[in-house]
Amino acid sequence: MKGIEKSFDRNQVLHGVDFTLKKGSIHALLGENGTGKTTLMNILGGVLPRDGGRVFIHGEEITITSPHMAAEQGIAFIHQELTLVNDMNIYENLFLGCEIKHGIVVGRKEMAKKAAEILSLMQVNLSPHTMVRDLNASYKQVVEIARALMKNARVIIMDEPTASLTDVEIEHIFTIMRSLKEKGVSFIFISHKLNEVIEICDAYTVMRDGRVVASGSIDNSGQEKISENDLAKHMVGKELSYDDLYVQRELGGVLLETKNLSRENEFHDINLTLHKGEILGVTGLLGDGRSELFATIFGCNPKYGGKILLNGKEVKIHSTRKAHRLGISYVPRNRKENGIVKDLSVSHNMSLPILEKLRNFLFISRKKERQSNEYYVNALNIKVSDINNSILSLSGGNQQKAVLAKALGSLPQIIILDNPTQGVDVGAKLEIYSILMELSKQGVSVVVLSSEAQEILRVCDRIYVMCEGEIRRELSRSEATEEKIMVLATGGTLSDETQTA
Repeated sequence: MKGIEKSFDRNQVLHGVDFTLKKGSIHALLGENGTGKTTLMNILGGVLPRDGGRVFIHGEEITITSPHMAAEQGIAFIHQELTLVNDMNIYENLFLGCEIKHGIVVGRKEMAKKAAEILSLMQVNLSPHTMVRDLNASYKQVVEIARALMKNARVIIMDEPTASLTDVEIEHIFTIMRSLKEKGVSFIFISHKLNEVIEICDAYTVMRDGRVVASGSIDNSGQEKISENDLAKHMVGKELSYDDLYVQRELGGVLLETKNLSRENEFHDINLTLHKGEILGVTGLLGDGRSELFATIFGCNPKYGGKILLNGKEVKIHSTRKAHRLGISYVPRNRKENGIVKDLSVSHNMSLPILEKLRNFLFISRKKERQSNEYYVNALNIKVSDINNSILSLSGGNQQKAVLAKALGSLPQIIILDNPTQGVDVGAKLEIYSILMELSKQGVSVVVLSSEAQEILRVCDRIYVMCEGEIRRELSRSEATEEKIMVLATGGTLSDETQTA
């Protein structure tokens, strides 16, 4: 891609962008949210027309005006929000829209056979008859890749493919990507997880404000190996440091406590405490039960056993409304499915939980709503030109901040965040971490649920590691390491050597 230009009305998004992808390579496309990466890939994928510039494949200039034309050129785009149909099986999803037919008869056996061949090519042991709803997140990504290969894709664009995956699932996807790379398939890998970029990618291109600011190879063996810090600096235009993020604070007494909290097939005998002003981390792997546990504490699952205590007194939380009234807020994982209402504005999304407080008799006071929302826009540094614009007009990082603002609007004493920086760039991550630290200084208790050990270690005072629905161990900040967390999360026991590491 040479000299690509793109504007929306008077807002120029791409300024003469150059991008080169080699055959059989995995190329990282990096940048902060809203910097133009997805726009550039939408042009390559035929979703958007370009205003200027040229596109070449194997040295031949081409014009791509639709996704269908991009597919004909061997270009496939796997978006962050997967497009699979849960109520269909794998082969039906692979052939959706391009079914094999003999007259009016659909060739189901042929489609199943072809699907099995593609899955075998990817060295994946899956039956093509498996229902998609029964697959975990990594296997759904596998099916998306299989669909691209079925259409003879030579270039596969992957937008935040690992945002909602655990470490084990990520390694599964990476194994398949490496296998396909050896067969000549090329990948464009859009991600905010810079450790993954260093691990899986051969080359990188960094964009900032619609321009390419850095590009090069990722040498995993030479002395000039590029680091995560180098990439982060290119992305934000300045040095990023987490060194001064965590601040030692004096914590208050126990605010929240559970005693033998259990829910069938999800978690059992959970005994934990949360102190006033504490940032508590809860981590583990897929299926560890942490999300179900805190969804229950927030009132999403009214049937549970054991006790929940708030300020030393037992409370029955059988609805989210009750949780709100008790001063508990919740930021769910996967904001696009669970955190935002896509048809509403930024303002209306942020004020949803506090509509009762904004009422003047039968009507909502728009003045109070505006004042509340403008306060959090400034406090959280949400980049938005007009809070009455659609929530979808915001970048991913700013959408996440808006979801956080929605949770803070009710002035909670406890805020639970499930995977709080999913799909968020490195600069916005640091901002969110700093916000959590400031909240804790003000006496708000914070619970961070995350599979990313680095995230937990950066901000948390204390850590619970869960495995198969139970707490394996409590770790203090001083004793916690990535190695210990991984050993415990996989069901292992800390050896004497690991204990003192």
